[in-house]
Amino acid sequence: MSELFDAVDALVASRSALPSAAERKRLRTAHGLTLDEVAAALKVRRATVSGWESVKKPVEPRGPEREAYARLLRQLAELYPTPEEPAVPAPGTPAATRVPGRTEAPSPGPAAEEAATPATRNTPPSVSAPGATASATAPRPARATGPASTSHRPGVRKAAPAGTSAGVEPRFENGPLAVVDADADGRVSAYCTGGLVLDVPAKSLAALVEWTLREARLGQARLAGPGKDADPLLVLTESALERYGLPTALNDEERLAGRIPENHKVVKQLVRAQWKLTKRGFGPWARVYRPAQGSERACVQLCVPSWHALDARHWGTTAQLPPAELARVLGLYASRVMTPRGSTAVTGLELMTALHPPTRASEPDAEGRRHSEHNPGSLGKDPVDCAPCEAPDGHPLLKDLPRFHVRGPGEKLFEEAYDWARPMTDDECTLRHLVGIDVNMAFAAGANGLNVGLGAPTRVKEPAFDPKLPGSWLVDLSHVDLSRVKAGKEWVELDGSLLPSPFTPKGDRPEGPSWYATPTVAYAVELGYEVRPLEAYVRHENGRYLDGWYQRLRDAYLATMADLGVVPDMPPADFLRAMDGYKDRDPQLAVVASAVKATVKGGLGKLRERPRGEGWKPGQPWRALSRPTWRPDIRAAVISRTRINLHRKIVKHAAFTGQYPVAVLSDCVVYAAGGESPLDFLPYRDGKPLPGGFKLGVNPGLVKHEGTQSVLWGEEVRDRFDAPDLNLARYIKDGTVTDVDHGE
Repeated sequence: MSELFDAVDALVASRSALPSAAERKRLRTAHGLTLDEVAAALKVRRATVSGWESVKKPVEPRGPEREAYARLLRQLAELYPTPEEPAVPAPGTPAATRVPGRTEAPSPGPAAEEAATPATRNTPPSVSAPGATASATAPRPARATGPASTSHRPGVRKAAPAGTSAGVEPRFENGPLAVVDADADGRVSAYCTGGLVLDVPAKSLAALVEWTLREARLGQARLAGPGKDADPLLVLTESALERYGLPTALNDEERLAGRIPENHKVVKQLVRAQWKLTKRGFGPWARVYRPAQGSERACVQLCVPSWHALDARHWGTTAQLPPAELARVLGLYASRVMTPRGSTAVTGLELMTALHPPTRASEPDAEGRRHSEHNPGSLGKDPVDCAPCEAPDGHPLLKDLPRFHVRGPGEKLFEEAYDWARPMTDDECTLRHLVGIDVNMAFAAGANGLNVGLGAPTRVKEPAFDPKLPGSWLVDLSHVDLSRVKAGKEWVELDGSLLPSPFTPKGDRPEGPSWYATPTVAYAVELGYEVRPLEAYVRHENGRYLDGWYQRLRDAYLATMADLGVVPDMPPADFLRAMDGYKDRDPQLAVVASAVKATVKGGLGKLRERPRGEGWKPGQPWRALSRPTWRPDIRAAVISRTRINLHRKIVKHAAFTGQYPVAVLSDCVVYAAGGESPLDFLPYRDGKPLPGGFKLGVNPGLVKHEGTQSVLWGEEVRDRFDAPDLNLARYIKDGTVTDVDHGE
């Protein structure tokens, strides 16, 4: 009889509907499973599982594999049910909806509802009207005439805000964060995402923290199954700072220390209430917490814009926005990336950990108990040492070197972005314009699909090079001749003197054995040349750790750009027109796009964070070394791949058109052209770009117009500073060059 039941179960499973491809991927990643692990369990190829999860061209499993796959998905669905997404209010939603104890603020702009966008959005929303802009100011909403606040009535459940789904997790129904502001009468309000305003009864900062954890219902659900929910974030305006006894600005001593003194009355007040601060103290980004009780966390993060918590390079003038609009900008960033944990750099690094938590719960033991175990695909919870060649100057691994010793490329891995330029040829000087193109989110694209090391390095002498093995390789690439390279199966002839070397940031040809990351050495092989490493530090434990990180930041960027009227797959001319002045359509959304890009670069930079004062001396460890995410090898691999991706496109372009770059700076390339537009030198045919070359578009890895100046401008600037190889890519955007740039 059991055999009959098994046969019936198999028959039902072979015809039953499976979740969508996106849901299959969500369930797998929620449990921390890799494609390889699923493929091994089901005895299929990795590409087969990838096809089952392909959103564009999903492949349906068949036969016994379908039955087993369906069983896996059912079990994962029980562990990680589909989160209910709050409905986005329609454009015609009334400006204010009153419910007892809370008020809906007037919308600060046509796209304000986007602040309530679900954090799990995978596809760009519909395009906003190009002319839509946010209101410059938002009037303070009138308060409800009912009870002053449900915070005065502990245990009473709040009504759900208008326009939200009844299935929203009650713990976080008011969003990930709130901007706390006080009016002239001393009344305090918390401006949440989606226009919601809560009355705050707290009379002290300690009471505000208590109220946030007990009644505000702020926070954000975890991004991965084994991870942790995001702590609520409170953004304190200047009026709120005054209301709670904090300075509205830091003095010189406090700014240098990055915090207010430990003997400040508010810090003492928190201590008396048994709250703790992290080692960084009470600064622009402060964390107030009590030790966790079991799985229950008691932690609130504070952001103080007037203490320069929001770097103007990435956030613009966001710190000066009215509370409702500030909540909109930060809330949108939180919903699409994650709740800010500090600077964009800190958030970029924290996003990696949030998507790949170091530990997960084990299977139940004989007594039914679960234990913490390593989460496959993560960096783990303990830091690992880097290889000596990967260590930056001053690292403890180098403490035995002579004091003033300068390591050369044969001792130090030096994978950095391009900073290269050359004099223009006579033919180029006859052209009228210099046109710069810039790669969208170049370093994010470099991280996509990259195999990186997860564990400690292993030293190997005279290894055979393996392009699939992450690591650092000591190899001589000086024999690679760019005048004759392989493009696919064909050898092509180029003018190598007009090309930067792909192996050095300055574009110089290497002179002997040097340390390189795997993508750089693999590119030498791709160009048709033999490589013989002398030594290597390889990482046998590896994986595509940054894939989920890339995908979330890509989706955040594309969704925000779509709101600004720039969408994927636009015809080249339409794309250039859409990009022209896109920031003016909604400056607040443009700030979110800028912050997303800064999250990419900053997060990668944090992988090799240097000492930050604190009395550090060369040879001593610094704080960042204690993190599992201090991984200079991963940073080097991403930069290496990004530089190689750019060089590959430059070579394709040169082989097809005979045009060579005049300057390259990081992800910007400058060409001499007869016209002012990229379309005047990019070889489009019937709207289609050169395969493998530059393509205009908003997606990461595609290019946009960076700026255009005249050839005469370029020659005049170089003559003025007597620098025939001055990097014009640095100034191509607006043409402004100051004497300060050159130490004059």
